[in-house]
Amino acid sequence: MSLDVKYRTEAQASGGGRDGITKLASGMLTLTMNSPKELGGSGKGHNPEELFAMGYAACFLSAMRFVAQAEKLGTVPESATVDAQVAIGGLPEGGFGLAVKLVAKMPGLERDTAEAILARAHELCPYSNATRGNIDVTLELA
Repeated sequence: MSLDVKYRTEAQASGGGRDGITKLASGMLTLTMNSPKELGGSGKGHNPEELFAMGYAACFLSAMRFVAQAEKLGTVPESATVDAQVAIGGLPEGGFGLAVKLVAKMPGLERDTAEAILARAHELCPYSNATRGNIDVTLELA
């Protein structure tokens, strides 16, 4: 695959990875990382799954807006939201894996239109493309 790069960013993790510091090269954001209690940590910092959920939710909402406008499917209302629920767990063959559930709310849109936007956004969203075939992603229209 050849990517026509439009933007690039960089982040650095130091310390213990899940129990260390993560920061953007721009200096705009630095976070203390800590594993959640469910994975043996103190839960007093952030974890990669939280950051992935935030990024996927924001990216998917943008993809929904793009699809609606580009394909003339209506307008995604300003009050629209996407909740990304990210789960981590062990895989039967060893190692760890993720699963995602995306719950979209588009108040005021006809259900058929909202479902079409949701499905098409999943085809175009960079996070959906990155995860397709690698992790289970469930879509729900609330």
